[in-house]
Amino acid sequence: MRFAVVTFPGSNSDHDSYCAVKTLGEQVDYVWHQDSDLSAYECVILPGGFSFGDYLRGGAIARFSPIMKAVRDFAEAGGIVAGFCNGFQILVESGLLPGALMRNSSLRFLGRWVYLKVENNQTLFTSRYELNQVIRVPIAHAEGHYYNYSDDLAHAEKNGQVVFRYCDRHGQVGESENVNGSLNSIAGIVNERGNVLGMMPHPERAAEPILGSADGLRLFESIRESVLGVPAGEHS
Repeated sequence: MRFAVVTFPGSNSDHDSYCAVKTLGEQVDYVWHQDSDLSAYECVILPGGFSFGDYLRGGAIARFSPIMKAVRDFAEAGGIVAGFCNGFQILVESGLLPGALMRNSSLRFLGRWVYLKVENNQTLFTSRYELNQVIRVPIAHAEGHYYNYSDDLAHAEKNGQVVFRYCDRHGQVGESENVNGSLNSIAGIVNERGNVLGMMPHPERAAEPILGSADGLRLFESIRESVLGVPAGEHS
């Protein structure tokens, strides 16, 4: 299986994403934001960082990069797309995911470890997790407050599009664990079709025990299994 990691000016977790795929044992390439061909890939990753300095707002300028037309076409054709942190912001700005990402409720940048509850393990990105499993991954963002209109949010909830929520180590979801003020404590969502994921936390930075957690690796394993049906521990 072959992954593409898109690099924008200001990306800073592109290497983390690349290394996570290498840890998985699959092929991966960096793809510059001015490129426009994704035909060689089964999965495209939009990494975290501060694309174009987050001028205007996170992802607002990156959405106009030439690669994003290719990403939209790729997703519309059923290709798998995952956006982490700034990648989530870019996907929302590009209309590939619903809602908006606003300034954290604290109005401060947050860099810390958090716990997430797996709300839906029947997706391309979460099949290697157990339902309601609690995982530990880091965050690093200033604009992670997920917002959506009430009707659209209710539809996403009912449709199973919410895949991760902020919680405590015991899986309890509440205001004190909702680090950035996101509506319904949402940390990650998928589109209606289920082939595009956006999440503010960084699974790629929790893909090996030496990093402090390997909980994020199962997300990459889930993607691989959805394409190849290859069990964990085996390579294509």
